[in-house]
Amino acid sequence: MKQKPRLTFWQIWNMSFGFLGIQFGFALQNANASRVLQTFGADVHHLSWFWLVAPITGMIVQPIIGYFSDKTWNRLGRRRPYFLTGAILTSIALILMPNAPHLATFIAPMFIGGGLLMIMDASINISMEPFRALVADKLPEEQHTLGFSMQTLLIGIGAVVGSWLPYILGNFFGISKEAAHEGLVPPNVTVSFYFGAAVLLTTIIWTISTTKEYPPDYYEEVSVKDEKSQGNKKIKIPRTMWQLLLVQFFSWFALFSMWVFTTPAIALHFYHSPDPNSAGYQEAGDWVGILFGIYNGVSAIIALSLPKVANRIGRRATHAAALSIGGLSFLSFIIIPNATLLIIPMIGIGIAWGSILAMPYAMLANSIPPKQMGIYMGLFNMSITIPQIINGIFGGLILQYLFNDNPMNSILMAGVFMILGAGATFLVQDKLDLKRKNR
Repeated sequence: MKQKPRLTFWQIWNMSFGFLGIQFGFALQNANASRVLQTFGADVHHLSWFWLVAPITGMIVQPIIGYFSDKTWNRLGRRRPYFLTGAILTSIALILMPNAPHLATFIAPMFIGGGLLMIMDASINISMEPFRALVADKLPEEQHTLGFSMQTLLIGIGAVVGSWLPYILGNFFGISKEAAHEGLVPPNVTVSFYFGAAVLLTTIIWTISTTKEYPPDYYEEVSVKDEKSQGNKKIKIPRTMWQLLLVQFFSWFALFSMWVFTTPAIALHFYHSPDPNSAGYQEAGDWVGILFGIYNGVSAIIALSLPKVANRIGRRATHAAALSIGGLSFLSFIIIPNATLLIIPMIGIGIAWGSILAMPYAMLANSIPPKQMGIYMGLFNMSITIPQIINGIFGGLILQYLFNDNPMNSILMAGVFMILGAGATFLVQDKLDLKRKNR
């Protein structure tokens, strides 16, 4: 394989810019899906079941997209055709989801909303998986941490705006925060989803038009003997990927609890409004959007400092420290006296989120055969989806039978799991960390 040239800051920015739009749409989904589904009639105990569609579709879609993107080459290139396809489908789902009640004739709106949630997540994954592979495709090993950190930066920017948009539209642009009728989505949320569709398409088109991919022969091995010795057509999971599975399990189990239960937890604990159609609950939902924007904003701020920290103390120690801070931040929810001060733990969660989006991929990338980057990244996505599926199946039951219907306990459980993930990080053997120690 040819030596990859180092890319400039702006070249890496352009190739990652589409992730801003992807995360814009993903943030709208994460911050608003629970309250949208509850508005449509979903019970809080069943929320995690509706959220199951997201990781299940991701687990199915990402390896398939990775496999085919490894083998694709046309006028748009290797990964870019999937960027565009996923962006178009996601934009359609973003437009349709808040309008589920208007689509309902024989099926309840919450089931239409759940179906659109599945379509949206599948479409996001069509675009997202090749973006991970593109960083490893284009960048030399020493720039992998920077490349994934750049994605984290743009993910953070997109997620901040996406999470805050309903609040901004409702409080500063006069768009109503109350639905015209019970069972409808408030206009400020609906308009936010429309805006998210436009941003997603625009940013993906920017990346497609500014980034060229290396042709297939760029990845051909110099020696046929070397190619055969690598078992180029066989999938052999590298040791680093196996070791990262436990870290990923604890991290993403915690994140799933946060996405599903933060809104009902804050609405009940701080606003004393468990009714999803009440004004207090909608106010809590808007505030959760602000809080989610804060943790994503923090991840963007620290993103470009992660490579510097990792160069000093190693990628494992960097990731373990970030997860520990995130776990303690979740646990602090129980001692925070009011909803406003939840800004403080969200800063810590943002540090953990920034590392989760960058460090595992950076540790993994140099262990993967270059010609099979897509399929391996797709398979690694199972380390994200499986813990979410397990949480989705049992999270509602745990809430009902162990936590006495108090969703705040689900947030505390997330803190415990995040700290366990920090401990598991030291079981990972990172090649770059070993090289750093041997210098």
